[in-house]
Amino acid sequence: MKICRYNDNRLGLLDGERILDVTAALDALPAYKYPFPRTDQLISNLEMLKGRIAEVAKGASSIAVADAHLLPPVANPGKVVAAPVNYKAHLEESRNDVEINYNRKVIEIQTIGLFLKSTSSIVGATEGVRITFPERRNDHEIELVAVIGRTAKNVSVESALDYVAGYCIGLDMTIRGPEERSLRKSLDTFTVLGPWLVTADEIGDPAGLQMVLTVNGEPRQNANTRDLIINVPNLISWASSFYTLNPGDILMTGTPEGVERVVAGDTIDARIDKIGSMQVKVRAA
Repeated sequence: MKICRYNDNRLGLLDGERILDVTAALDALPAYKYPFPRTDQLISNLEMLKGRIAEVAKGASSIAVADAHLLPPVANPGKVVAAPVNYKAHLEESRNDVEINYNRKVIEIQTIGLFLKSTSSIVGATEGVRITFPERRNDHEIELVAVIGRTAKNVSVESALDYVAGYCIGLDMTIRGPEERSLRKSLDTFTVLGPWLVTADEIGDPAGLQMVLTVNGEPRQNANTRDLIINVPNLISWASSFYTLNPGDILMTGTPEGVERVVAGDTIDARIDKIGSMQVKVRAA
Protein backbone atom coordinates (compact mmCIF):
# COMPACT_ATOMS: atom_id res chain seq x y z
CA MET A 1 0.00 0.00 0.00
CA LYS A 2 0.96 3.61 -0.61
CA ILE A 3 -0.70 5.70 2.10
CA CYS A 4 -0.68 9.48 2.35
CA ARG A 5 -2.04 12.35 4.39
CA TYR A 6 -3.40 15.27 2.41
CA ASN A 7 -5.46 18.47 2.51
CA ASP A 8 -7.23 18.84 5.89
CA ASN A 9 -5.67 15.70 7.42
CA ARG A 10 -7.45 13.29 5.08
CA LEU A 11 -6.09 9.76 4.81
CA GLY A 12 -5.45 8.65 1.25
CA LEU A 13 -4.61 5.47 -0.61
CA LEU A 14 -2.65 5.97 -3.80
CA ASP A 15 -4.30 4.50 -6.92
CA GLY A 16 -2.22 5.37 -9.96
CA GLU A 17 -2.35 9.15 -10.40
CA ARG A 18 -5.26 9.54 -7.98
CA ILE A 19 -5.71 9.43 -4.23
CA LEU A 20 -8.67 7.52 -2.82
CA ASP A 21 -10.15 9.11 0.31
CA VAL A 22 -10.03 6.38 2.97
CA THR A 23 -10.33 8.70 5.97
CA ALA A 24 -13.31 6.69 7.25
CA ALA A 25 -10.90 3.86 8.07
CA LEU A 26 -9.51 5.98 10.91
CA ASP A 27 -12.75 5.34 12.83
CA ALA A 28 -11.24 1.97 13.72
CA LEU A 29 -8.44 3.59 15.72
CA PRO A 30 -8.70 3.23 19.52
CA ALA A 31 -9.76 6.28 21.54
CA TYR A 32 -7.34 7.75 24.08
CA LYS A 33 -7.46 10.25 26.90
CA TYR A 34 -4.76 12.45 28.33
CA PRO A 35 -1.89 11.69 28.74
CA PHE A 36 -1.85 10.58 25.12
CA PRO A 37 0.52 7.90 23.81
CA ARG A 38 3.94 9.03 22.64
CA THR A 39 3.55 7.03 19.45
CA ASP A 40 1.82 7.73 16.14
CA GLN A 41 -1.47 5.88 16.32
CA LEU A 42 -1.90 5.37 12.58
CA ILE A 43 1.50 3.67 12.42
CA SER A 44 0.93 1.76 15.68
CA ASN A 45 -2.26 0.25 14.28
CA LEU A 46 -1.32 0.06 10.62
CA GLU A 47 -1.46 -3.73 10.31
CA MET A 48 -4.94 -3.75 11.84
CA LEU A 49 -6.09 -0.88 9.59
CA LYS A 50 -4.93 -2.32 6.27
CA GLY A 51 -8.05 -4.43 5.82
CA ARG A 52 -10.31 -1.53 6.75
CA ILE A 53 -8.48 0.79 4.33
CA ALA A 54 -8.94 -1.71 1.50
CA GLU A 55 -12.64 -2.03 2.32
CA VAL A 56 -13.26 1.73 2.45
CA ALA A 57 -11.31 2.23 -0.80
CA LYS A 58 -13.90 0.26 -2.80
CA GLY A 59 -16.43 3.06 -2.73
CA ALA A 60 -14.13 6.00 -2.05
CA SER A 61 -14.15 9.36 -3.76
CA SER A 62 -10.82 10.45 -5.21
CA ILE A 63 -8.65 13.42 -6.07
CA ALA A 64 -5.80 13.78 -8.53
CA VAL A 65 -2.38 13.57 -6.91
CA ALA A 66 -1.47 16.83 -8.66
CA ASP A 67 -4.41 18.60 -6.94
CA ALA A 68 -3.67 17.35 -3.40
CA HIS A 69 -1.81 19.23 -0.68
CA LEU A 70 0.49 16.47 0.51
CA LEU A 71 1.22 16.44 4.25
CA PRO A 72 4.00 14.41 5.91
CA PRO A 73 2.90 10.76 5.86
CA VAL A 74 3.50 10.41 9.63
CA ALA A 75 1.55 12.93 11.73
CA ASN A 76 3.09 12.41 15.18
CA PRO A 77 6.63 11.01 15.10
CA GLY A 78 8.29 10.94 18.50
CA LYS A 79 11.78 11.56 17.14
CA VAL A 80 13.85 11.81 14.01
CA VAL A 81 17.06 9.76 14.11
CA ALA A 82 19.56 10.64 11.38
CA ALA A 83 22.75 9.09 10.01
CA PRO A 84 25.55 11.50 9.02
CA VAL A 85 28.05 10.88 6.18
CA ASN A 86 26.72 7.36 5.53
CA TYR A 87 27.97 7.08 1.93
CA LYS A 88 31.72 6.85 1.25
CA ALA A 89 31.65 9.28 -1.69
CA HIS A 90 29.77 11.85 0.42
CA LEU A 91 32.31 11.38 3.22
CA GLU A 92 35.11 12.25 0.80
CA GLU A 93 33.07 15.12 -0.67
CA SER A 94 32.51 16.53 2.82
CA ARG A 95 36.19 16.28 3.67
CA ASN A 96 37.30 18.00 0.46
CA ASP A 97 34.83 20.91 0.39
CA VAL A 98 35.53 23.63 2.97
CA GLU A 99 32.04 25.07 2.42
CA ILE A 100 30.65 21.76 3.72
CA ASN A 101 33.13 20.97 6.51
CA TYR A 102 33.65 24.58 7.65
CA ASN A 103 37.28 23.78 8.54
CA ARG A 104 36.28 20.96 10.85
CA LYS A 105 37.41 17.36 10.65
CA VAL A 106 34.69 15.18 9.14
CA ILE A 107 34.55 12.02 11.25
CA GLU A 108 33.32 8.63 10.06
CA ILE A 109 29.79 7.63 11.06
CA GLN A 110 31.11 4.62 12.99
CA THR A 111 32.89 7.06 15.34
CA ILE A 112 30.65 10.13 15.41
CA GLY A 113 27.40 8.14 15.72
CA LEU A 114 23.83 9.16 14.97
CA PHE A 115 22.09 12.45 15.76
CA LEU A 116 18.56 13.75 16.35
CA LYS A 117 16.54 16.30 14.43
CA SER A 118 13.62 18.28 15.81
CA THR A 119 10.18 16.97 14.87
CA SER A 120 9.08 20.60 14.38
CA SER A 121 11.22 20.63 11.22
CA ILE A 122 8.95 18.08 9.48
CA VAL A 123 6.77 19.11 6.55
CA GLY A 124 5.14 17.40 3.60
CA ALA A 125 6.15 17.68 -0.03
CA THR A 126 3.64 20.39 -0.94
CA GLU A 127 4.62 22.78 1.85
CA GLY A 128 8.19 22.82 0.61
CA VAL A 129 11.37 24.32 2.05
CA ARG A 130 11.66 27.80 3.55
CA ILE A 131 15.07 29.51 3.48
CA THR A 132 15.42 31.42 6.75
CA PHE A 133 19.08 32.42 6.33
CA PRO A 134 19.58 33.19 2.61
CA GLU A 135 23.03 34.67 3.20
CA ARG A 136 24.31 31.20 4.15
CA ARG A 137 24.66 28.05 2.06
CA ASN A 138 21.52 25.88 2.29
CA ASP A 139 22.00 22.38 0.84
CA HIS A 140 19.68 19.60 -0.32
CA GLU A 141 20.26 16.01 0.86
CA ILE A 142 18.06 13.19 -0.48
CA GLU A 143 17.67 10.18 1.82
CA LEU A 144 15.76 6.93 2.11
CA VAL A 145 13.59 7.15 5.23
CA ALA A 146 12.46 4.14 7.26
CA VAL A 147 9.41 4.57 9.50
CA ILE A 148 9.48 2.42 12.61
CA GLY A 149 6.34 0.29 12.97
CA ARG A 150 6.63 -1.22 16.46
CA THR A 151 8.62 -0.72 19.62
CA ALA A 152 12.26 -1.65 19.10
CA LYS A 153 14.93 -1.90 21.78
CA ASN A 154 18.22 -3.78 21.37
CA VAL A 155 16.96 -5.55 18.25
CA SER A 156 19.23 -7.80 16.24
CA VAL A 157 20.42 -6.95 12.75
CA GLU A 158 18.70 -10.11 11.49
CA SER A 159 15.28 -9.05 12.81
CA ALA A 160 15.60 -5.28 12.33
CA LEU A 161 13.52 -4.99 9.14
CA ASP A 162 10.59 -6.65 10.94
CA TYR A 163 10.26 -3.38 12.89
CA VAL A 164 9.75 -1.21 9.80
CA ALA A 165 6.23 -0.06 8.91
CA GLY A 166 7.25 1.47 5.62
CA TYR A 167 9.47 3.85 3.71
CA CYS A 168 9.30 7.31 2.19
CA ILE A 169 11.58 9.88 0.59
CA GLY A 170 13.30 12.38 2.84
CA LEU A 171 15.07 15.68 2.28
CA ASP A 172 17.50 16.43 5.10
CA MET A 173 18.01 20.13 4.42
CA THR A 174 21.14 21.67 5.91
CA ILE A 175 22.63 25.07 6.61
CA ARG A 176 26.41 25.02 6.42
CA GLY A 177 28.24 26.65 9.31
CA PRO A 178 30.04 26.15 12.63
CA GLU A 179 27.07 24.99 14.71
CA GLU A 180 26.22 21.41 15.68
CA ARG A 181 24.46 19.29 13.03
CA SER A 182 21.21 18.96 14.95
CA LEU A 183 20.80 22.75 15.11
CA ARG A 184 21.66 23.39 11.46
CA LYS A 185 19.34 20.62 10.26
CA SER A 186 16.33 21.32 12.51
CA LEU A 187 15.01 24.59 11.13
CA ASP A 188 11.32 24.70 10.28
CA THR A 189 10.69 22.88 6.95
CA PHE A 190 14.17 21.28 6.96
CA THR A 191 12.86 17.70 7.15
CA VAL A 192 10.66 17.06 4.10
CA LEU A 193 8.94 13.65 4.15
CA GLY A 194 6.85 12.24 1.35
CA PRO A 195 5.18 11.98 -0.90
CA TRP A 196 3.54 9.00 0.84
CA LEU A 197 4.36 6.01 3.02
CA VAL A 198 5.02 2.80 1.07
CA THR A 199 4.40 -0.18 3.31
CA ALA A 200 7.40 -2.41 3.96
CA ASP A 201 5.94 -5.39 2.10
CA GLU A 202 6.05 -3.40 -1.17
CA ILE A 203 9.72 -2.52 -0.74
CA GLY A 204 11.16 -5.78 0.55
CA ASP A 205 14.92 -5.43 0.95
CA PRO A 206 15.71 -1.68 1.05
CA ALA A 207 19.19 -2.32 -0.40
CA GLY A 208 19.54 -1.65 -4.12
CA LEU A 209 17.14 1.31 -4.41
CA GLN A 210 18.25 3.98 -6.86
CA MET A 211 17.78 7.58 -5.74
CA VAL A 212 17.99 10.64 -7.95
CA LEU A 213 17.71 14.33 -7.12
CA THR A 214 17.56 17.22 -9.57
CA VAL A 215 17.20 20.95 -9.03
CA ASN A 216 15.37 22.84 -11.80
CA GLY A 217 16.03 19.79 -13.96
CA GLU A 218 19.80 19.81 -13.30
CA PRO A 219 21.15 16.46 -12.03
CA ARG A 220 22.66 16.74 -8.56
CA GLN A 221 22.52 13.41 -6.69
CA ASN A 222 22.37 9.93 -8.20
CA ALA A 223 23.23 6.93 -6.03
CA ASN A 224 22.02 3.59 -4.73
CA THR A 225 21.23 2.41 -1.20
CA ARG A 226 23.50 -0.60 -1.74
CA ASP A 227 26.35 1.88 -1.19
CA LEU A 228 25.34 2.80 2.36
CA ILE A 229 28.29 2.46 4.75
CA ILE A 230 25.89 1.21 7.45
CA ASN A 231 22.80 -0.35 5.87
CA VAL A 232 19.23 -0.05 7.09
CA PRO A 233 19.11 -3.19 9.30
CA ASN A 234 22.38 -2.23 10.98
CA LEU A 235 21.20 1.36 11.48
CA ILE A 236 18.00 0.18 13.17
CA SER A 237 19.89 -2.24 15.40
CA TRP A 238 22.47 0.41 16.30
CA ALA A 239 19.89 3.12 16.99
CA SER A 240 17.82 0.74 19.14
CA SER A 241 20.87 0.03 21.31
CA PHE A 242 20.84 3.71 22.34
CA TYR A 243 17.14 4.66 22.07
CA THR A 244 13.85 2.90 22.37
CA LEU A 245 12.38 3.29 18.89
CA ASN A 246 8.62 3.73 18.89
CA PRO A 247 5.94 3.42 16.19
CA GLY A 248 6.11 6.49 13.98
CA ASP A 249 9.75 7.31 14.73
CA ILE A 250 11.67 8.42 11.64
CA LEU A 251 15.05 6.99 10.63
CA MET A 252 16.89 9.03 7.99
CA THR A 253 19.53 6.75 6.53
CA GLY A 254 22.02 9.25 5.08
CA THR A 255 22.63 11.15 1.86
CA PRO A 256 25.00 10.33 -1.03
CA GLU A 257 27.44 12.65 -2.79
CA GLY A 258 26.27 15.61 -4.86
CA VAL A 259 24.91 17.91 -2.14
CA GLU A 260 24.71 21.51 -3.33
CA ARG A 261 23.12 24.82 -2.55
CA VAL A 262 19.49 25.70 -3.22
CA VAL A 263 17.93 29.16 -3.17
CA ALA A 264 14.42 30.57 -3.12
CA GLY A 265 12.68 29.89 -6.43
CA ASP A 266 14.31 26.50 -7.00
CA THR A 267 12.33 23.28 -7.48
CA ILE A 268 13.76 20.04 -6.10
CA ASP A 269 12.69 16.75 -7.68
CA ALA A 270 13.52 13.74 -5.48
CA ARG A 271 12.94 10.15 -6.64
CA ILE A 272 13.54 6.74 -5.11
CA ASP A 273 12.83 3.35 -6.70
CA LYS A 274 9.59 1.65 -5.56
CA ILE A 275 8.46 4.80 -3.76
CA GLY A 276 7.97 7.43 -6.45
CA SER A 277 8.88 11.09 -6.67
CA MET A 278 8.10 14.38 -5.00
CA GLN A 279 8.51 17.91 -6.26
CA VAL A 280 9.47 20.37 -3.53
CA LYS A 281 9.49 24.14 -3.95
CA VAL A 282 12.13 26.28 -2.24
CA ARG A 283 10.88 29.68 -1.10
CA ALA A 284 11.99 32.67 0.91
CA ALA A 285 11.02 32.94 4.57
